[in-house]
Amino acid sequence: MPPRDGLAPARLRTPPDGPWTTMREHLADRFPHVGPARIDAMIAAGEIATAAGPLDAATVFTPSTTLWLHREAPDEAEVPFPIEILHADDDVVVVDKPHFLATIPRGSHVRQTVLVRLRHELGLPELSPAHRLDRATAGVLLLVKRPELRGAYQTLFADGRVRKTYEALAPHDPALELPRTVTSRIVKRTGVFAARTEPGVPNAETRIELDTHRDGLARYRLHPRTGRTHQLRVHLSELGVPILGDDVYPELRRRADGDFTRPLQLLSRSLEFDDPVTGLRRRFDSDRTLQAWDDPAGWAGGTSG
Repeated sequence: MPPRDGLAPARLRTPPDGPWTTMREHLADRFPHVGPARIDAMIAAGEIATAAGPLDAATVFTPSTTLWLHREAPDEAEVPFPIEILHADDDVVVVDKPHFLATIPRGSHVRQTVLVRLRHELGLPELSPAHRLDRATAGVLLLVKRPELRGAYQTLFADGRVRKTYEALAPHDPALELPRTVTSRIVKRTGVFAARTEPGVPNAETRIELDTHRDGLARYRLHPRTGRTHQLRVHLSELGVPILGDDVYPELRRRADGDFTRPLQLLSRSLEFDDPVTGLRRRFDSDRTLQAWDDPAGWAGGTSG
C-alpha cells in the first residue's frame, strides 16, 4: 500500500487464533473506538490490505497475517514555516529545519513533521531521517533518499562519527568556568516527557564553549559527542543556565497547540562527516539565526522570527 500525502500506512499483525469469521469482524473488535461503520467504509474504499490485496467485507479471517491501513491522522495546527533545502543529491537531502516541526510522526504530530511534509512535497516516499532533532530545535537535519543507504548514514551518528555543532542562547553566568566538558547519565522514561539525570555510568557528553555575551545573555557553542534525548537542554539547565524558550527544563510549562511564539533558542548550526558512500568530507551549515539574539524585543514580545 503506497503512502498517502507522504504518510506511510500502519502495519498490523492479526493474532494467531481467534473467534472471528472474517477480517472485518476482527477489525471491528480490535478497534471499537473507530466503529464498524468506519471500518466498513475503509474496506469499501480499499484502504485496508494484505499482501494479497485489498480486503472486502467477506475476506476470511487469517491468523498471523500482516495488514496495512491508513489510520486517521489527528487534528494538527499547521506549522507556518517552510523547510529550507540546503543540499540534495542522489543519496541525501539536507534541510534547515524550522522550530516547532517534529522530525518524524509521533503522538499528536503526524502530518506536520519534516518526514511527512518532505515525502509529499518532494515526491520521495522512501525518504527517512539519518538522525533526529527535537520538535523545538531548529537547524541542519540529514535525510536519506534510498532505503539501502539508510543504515550507513544512521551508523555515522550512532557511532559518534559526525561532528555536530549547536548554538544556544541562555543566561550569562560569569562564574561559570568555560570551556568545559559535561558528562552525565541521562535517562528518558517511556511516558514521561522530561529526561532526567541519574547516578551511574555516564552515557551523555557535551563540550560547552562561550561564544559571546551581552546584556546578561550568552551565546554558547555546544559540541555533543553523544545524542541522548534532550541532552543539550539537560546539561545547560543543570549548569544553572537553561536555554531561553525551554518549556521543559528546569520545569514543565504547557504550550498551547498552535502557539509558535518564543521558540527554544537552540540551533543545530552544522554537521560535518566523512560520507560513507563517496568518502568525501562533507559539511552543512544552517542559514538560520536565533531570534532572541538578533531581535530580542520581537522574541520577548512573542512575534515570530
